[in-house]
Amino acid sequence: MTKQKISITIDENMVDALESMLKGELFRNRSHIIEFALNKFMEKKRNIK
Repeated sequence: MTKQKISITIDENMVDALESMLKGELFRNRSHIIEFALNKFMEKKRNIK
């Protein structure tokens, strides 16, 4: 799958939360966390319809 770079602006508290999540071993980087969260969100949206 081809990836495309985007830019987002989020609250500092959210950035801090992302950084905390990186301390575990589940996610490789911020992009990985965001992509994972978006996939979960889209799955839920598909199941609601």
